[in-house]
Amino acid sequence: MGGPHVHVARRLLEGALDGPTGDELVRAARTVIAELGTPERLLPLVRELAQGLGDPSGCALLSYRHILGFDKLLLVDGGPRHMLRAHIWHPGAHTREDVHNHRSPLASYVVRGALGMELYEAAGPEAGGGVVAPWYRESLSGDEGDWLLEPAGRARLRLTQTAEYTAGSGYALPPHVLHRAWCASRGPTVTLFLETGSGRRRYTDVFTSASAAQADASAVAKKPLGVEDYLAELNALAELIS
Repeated sequence: MGGPHVHVARRLLEGALDGPTGDELVRAARTVIAELGTPERLLPLVRELAQGLGDPSGCALLSYRHILGFDKLLLVDGGPRHMLRAHIWHPGAHTREDVHNHRSPLASYVVRGALGMELYEAAGPEAGGGVVAPWYRESLSGDEGDWLLEPAGRARLRLTQTAEYTAGSGYALPPHVLHRAWCASRGPTVTLFLETGSGRRRYTDVFTSASAAQADASAVAKKPLGVEDYLAELNALAELIS
């Protein structure tokens, strides 16, 4: 399904990611996302998808405004093994993610703009410093895969690293690493994002005070894009990265 650029992207993902595990998989994900994020790879892929040559109905159902504050467009659905997405981050004081980790290894590559990043570690109750934050376990609920945030207590977090990634740079992380990101440029930031690996965790950890009002063990509904809106977002993305 799809045109030549979709097929090339699928082959690159399968060739790089079907086999490695652990740290090798994290390194492979970073390498392949950097290749797919180059202008000669990504722009033709997005333009092809915007013409409806991929799986627009399936990808639209998994494209939405993410609860952590960015627009999420699925480009290539690799089933349980890997998912290739474009993330569009918007500037502003209220677009910083909550501290969280992931279900599987991830890699991200900045295509346009700049992305700020903080890494955290959980500290024991006896440790000094850091901040104490409400802790939630986030899982997927129901047939629509809505977000379910369930209170899990409180935790002390210590900031371990702050970085800024500009266009042409990126990072990869194992699933357990706590982090948060935000748009660090005046205009929108675009990142190519890859989650990979077959042994996914059932839930992720989210540390936030902002979600406390809605994290009462009830689901937060996803609002997937319709096909026409999805294709329009892809055309807008092509304009951003061209």
